[in-house]
Amino acid sequence: MSTLPHHVDSIRSALTDAADAGRRFLRTAAADVCLRDLVEATSLGGRAAEFAGRSVLVATRTQLAAALALVELDGLARRIVVCTPDLTPDHRAEIFAKAEVDEVVSEQDVRPLEPRTPSAGPRVETEWILLTSGTTGVPKMIVHTLASLTPVRSPEDGEVVWGTFYDIRRYGGLQILLRTLLGRGSFVMSDTGEATGAYLLRLGAAGATHVSGTPSHWRRVLMTPESRAIAPRYIRLSGEIADQGILNALHTAYPRAAVSHAFASTEAGLGFEVDDGLEGFPAHLVGGSGDVQLRVRDGSLRIRSSRNAAGRLADASPLVDDEGFVDTGDAVERRGDRYYFLGRLSGTINVGGLKIHPEEVEATINRHPAVRMSMVRSKKSRITGALVTADVVLKREAGSGAHDDALTDLHREILALCREHLAPHKIPGILRFVSALDIAGAGKLARRA
Repeated sequence: MSTLPHHVDSIRSALTDAADAGRRFLRTAAADVCLRDLVEATSLGGRAAEFAGRSVLVATRTQLAAALALVELDGLARRIVVCTPDLTPDHRAEIFAKAEVDEVVSEQDVRPLEPRTPSAGPRVETEWILLTSGTTGVPKMIVHTLASLTPVRSPEDGEVVWGTFYDIRRYGGLQILLRTLLGRGSFVMSDTGEATGAYLLRLGAAGATHVSGTPSHWRRVLMTPESRAIAPRYIRLSGEIADQGILNALHTAYPRAAVSHAFASTEAGLGFEVDDGLEGFPAHLVGGSGDVQLRVRDGSLRIRSSRNAAGRLADASPLVDDEGFVDTGDAVERRGDRYYFLGRLSGTINVGGLKIHPEEVEATINRHPAVRMSMVRSKKSRITGALVTADVVLKREAGSGAHDDALTDLHREILALCREHLAPHKIPGILRFVSALDIAGAGKLARRA
């Protein structure tokens, strides 16, 4: 466990050096916390000393309680295990054992801020353990440091108020929390179980200028009447493929906002951001030098940077290849001077021996002007092994009260679009209109076999 100089590499030291911390806040529906208070007060009361040099599991009900605990534990605890809100008791027990957890911080341990006595002990470089999402088994434990988690500090003009549809206990949400704490601006958090519309109203009331989420989050926003409550200057998408349909829809809904989509993952960290309004990313990013290096091998995107995770806890399998690149498992294809994401290599559908990326079919369906979002999956077939099916959510103006003939016409048009842009084996054999699609806890489409 390495000892760090007092003035660097901890959240509290960054806030101590921030001249504007007294004007910035973390806000929920029930409380506001001034960032200056995070330097001068404690949320862990007399228990703070118990966590020094220990492996601590943070398992709180609310995001604010988690944020307060993370700020205080960074530089104090040897290891922080950030527990996601949907972690099952069985999985929690296994993570508890593998992470050699000494102490647990629960909701009851995080109290209203009160004056603290500064610690005289040495500061340490805390190991941050983040849990992966999207698996049916025990989540993998990804090892980071504050340095590898620290987001790129892009220039931001004027007052900045962040909001995100991510939970801060996941990589995407933690990036926004750290961007606020280590950079500038304030942060409006969502509350547990809060409806999208209610959160949008709070973001609007707080004057949110920067808002992030997955493409699925943003599609849900655009289906909500309260989407008009916000007028952001900057919109950021990550976590899923940002197809041209959602990028165009956001430009139309928020014409004054800069719309950017980023590639990042818990293992690889932040790879790059694209702000030219187009899906995919420029080909010149691959093969270049610099802080972040991209390669494509066997059709899969690979990333090497200082923001790569250090490894997987209690897992000897290598995180990087023999050149130090993280294999993201995301399939990409070059067309002209641009690379396009096809989907997850692990999520392909096999139809008669031919591979299909569901995301590629969804991107085509989502081009139709009446479609808000779609999800493609497979259905067992005795003939081909699997059949491509698509569930499609229409925009309110297209689907509300539409009669059977209109829906039949839309059905025909969407399939015609698929035939125009996709190979025959990728065209959905079943296409049905639904009112909504399930979104998983990580903000992505809940894909099931």
